[in-house]
Order: sequence, then structure tokens, then C-alpha cells
Amino acid sequence: MQKPRPTAGFFILRRISCTFRVHLWQKPPIMTPGARLKAVLDILDKIDHSRIPMDGTVGDYMRFRRYIGSKDRAEIVERLYNMVRAKARLNWWMDHLSAPDTNRARAILWMMLGENMDGPRLEKMFNGGKYDPEELNDDELKLIRAATGHTMNHPDMPEAIRVECPPQHEDALRALWGADFAAEMEAMLTSAPLDLRVNLLATDRDAVRASLAKDGVEVDDAPLCPWTLRARNKAFLSKTKAYTKGHVEIQDEGSQLIAYLCDAKPGAQVLDYCAGAGGKTLALINAMQVERRPKGRIVAMDLEEARLERARPRFRRAHASDIIEIRPLSDERHRKWLRRQKETFDVVLTDVPCSGTGTWRRNPDTRWRAFGPSLDALVQTQAEILDKVAGAVKPGGRLVYATCSILPRENEDQIEAFLARHPDFEIWPIAEALPDMGSKLAAKPGAPFMRLSPRRHNTDGFFAAILRRKTA
Repeated sequence: MQKPRPTAGFFILRRISCTFRVHLWQKPPIMTPGARLKAVLDILDKIDHSRIPMDGTVGDYMRFRRYIGSKDRAEIVERLYNMVRAKARLNWWMDHLSAPDTNRARAILWMMLGENMDGPRLEKMFNGGKYDPEELNDDELKLIRAATGHTMNHPDMPEAIRVECPPQHEDALRALWGADFAAEMEAMLTSAPLDLRVNLLATDRDAVRASLAKDGVEVDDAPLCPWTLRARNKAFLSKTKAYTKGHVEIQDEGSQLIAYLCDAKPGAQVLDYCAGAGGKTLALINAMQVERRPKGRIVAMDLEEARLERARPRFRRAHASDIIEIRPLSDERHRKWLRRQKETFDVVLTDVPCSGTGTWRRNPDTRWRAFGPSLDALVQTQAEILDKVAGAVKPGGRLVYATCSILPRENEDQIEAFLARHPDFEIWPIAEALPDMGSKLAAKPGAPFMRLSPRRHNTDGFFAAILRRKTA
């Protein structure tokens, strides 16, 4: 039987398909400086009208603009985050120079005061082209003249504004840090390093370092956690062999240190109560492996079942599914199960919901906008979580309380209140619990708690306390 001849429409569709495939593999064109600035302004406007954190808004914007290449994307994001990190200072300058309250004015001030850009260069970017911002108006030209010759910091600028401290937290943070207040806050204006957690079930740091080097990613051992690597610069890991094989994941060293603090031994019974997407759960397994075989049991629980479901493929990819038991707290059966677990676990980790103030350098918009419950509500939730899990800890076992907050109300004050309610627990000083490292992690010499900060440790801001259940 003779095959039917292809129609003209077939050849047209094939040509379109082939052309599309060719374009798909072509490198995207380089954007002009004005086009990159226009993207920054577009995203800032979206952030102002969004109810989600900044990183989600940026991700959505880039996802629907695949034509933006990696280099342009990096430059857009860098300028955007730098502007948000400088929000208080830029607003001060806008008042000081009587500038219009627009994102265009903020961008002009940032590029002049933060990037040392002059007026003629700005005029070239604001040129009214098809993909560029509209031309500068009279008020903006006046602003350029007024800002010429200035730098970001001004002698009359209050210290709290210079270091971008939210007014509602200033008193607490000054009391916490004392003379180091400005230095600690300034460190939170820097960008965070790219830290990696090595999966010790599959490999070791040396092997991962060599594998990443072959793919063009240079890393060093992180200074504190024994299974952490730190990239020398921001790198794209998703296509490296180490990443695709599940040998490495992105995770801040401070977050990994919380798992290290748990000191979960091979064969231990461990409860990760606020497991989320499973990052610390996987870090816990690194301490529970013997010759790359996991020994023991980890129960991962979280109120948000969707987050635990997202953790499942991570557990499989890391070859860790066998010892991780997932129990979402949204299911009444699992809540009843937890109430039956009396004195069951050697380690209970509660990485509780918190204000996230320790992640300001990574999420700079959260300094100025709250996306979740109030601080009072968070403190209440944290106390309730501690009370719920306390009975599951074995005598002699440890309950590790952790936050990514720098606020004493969520940290030292919370622990003091818990110990008053639970006299069968005591603080286990970090220097005793981790003799090899505890003194480096302590809030200050002799302090029993772990306090990490960008200034002292180049991690996010974390707090952790080890609470040991007394034996009879």
C-alpha cells in the first residue's frame, strides 16, 4: 500500500518545529544595561504589590522569561538584592533630597551612591527604548544633580538606618550585642556564601571536591561542620555530576551545624519534629551512618504535609528512604501516635517556626515585611511545640531546640520559660556536649547555647540549645 504523501502543512509544521528546536538551543541574546535595569524596576514593582517573599516573586518573574540568560539574570538579581538591602538608607536619602517616592528614584540613588554611577551613564540607561526605562523626567534629573558627589553613608544618618535595623527590633538587638551591634548588623548586609552538604551515605568530602572541580566548581572545606563544603563563588550546581547523583545538596553551614549538634549516634532513635522539606533530616543521617550504611531510625514530622511530600524525592535521591519514617502532623493518627511515644527517642530536634530574622542577608525583604504570624504568636507556638515533644525524650536523651532567629524572645527567653515548666530537663552546655567544637559555637565564652552569626561564623543567624532529660 502506498504511503500518503505529506501535505504542505506538514512541511510548514516541521520547519516551525525545527526552527523552535534550534532557537531553544541557541544562547539567549545579551540584554542592554537599560533592559537589565528595566527588569529590576519591574520586579520591584511586583514585590511592592505581592504578598509572597521576594525570592518567590523573583523566581516567578524569571520563570516566565526564559530568554534572560544566566549572566543577565545574575546581574539583575544582584542589583535587586543590593537595593532591597539598602532600603532604609535609600529611603533616608529620598527624604534628605526631597526625591519622588518611586522605585525609579530608588534605583537612581542606588546606582549613584551604591555603584558610583554618574549622570551621563544613567541617562544612557533611561533612554526610552523599546526594552529600556522611560527617559528621565525633570524631578529625576534634579535628583541626579543633588546626589552627585555623595556616598551611601552620610554623617547625619542615624546608626540604626545605616545598618538597616528595623525599629521594632533595635532595643532587643542593642541589648543582645552591646558594642558589637553595628558590626553584627553590617555583616547581615553582605551576601551569603554557597554552602553544600555532602551525603556521607554515598561519598565523602574529598571525592565530592574532586568531582565538582571536574565540572568547573571550586570548593573548600567549610570551617566548622565536618561534612560541609563552601563554593569559592556562586556556581550552578544543578548539572554537576555530584548534584545529579545525590552526593551533595545546598544547605547553609549553620543549618547543618544544628544537625551536628544533635550528635545522633548510629542506631539512635531520632525524632525530627519540624522536618519541613527534610534538609536537617538528611544532615542527621550523616552522623548515623557506618561505612555509608544508615543505622537507626528517624521519624520526620511536620504540620505541612506538602513540605514532607516534597522531601520524599530528596530522601530517595540521597539513598536514605530506608531509615526515614514520614508522619505528617495534619493526620490525627500521627498526632495520636506521637502522644503514645513516651521516653522513646534518644534525640528530638525541634527546628521551630520563627521570625527568620537570622536569614536577613539571604532574605532582605523580611526585615521590613512580615509574611507569617506575629512574634507573639510565634513565641506561643514555640512553647507549645516544646511541651508536646518533651515527653518523647528518653531519660539522658537530648531535646535540641533551634531557630533561625536572632531575637532573645525566641531563644534564651524561650529556654528559660521551658525549664521553669519542665524541671526534669536541664541545659547541657554546648562546650560539654561537643568538646571538639562547642566553644567555637557558643554565644560568648562560657555561654551554654549556640549562637551563630554572619559576622562571627559567616553563616546565617542561628540559635540552638541542648536540653538533657534528667535520669532518675
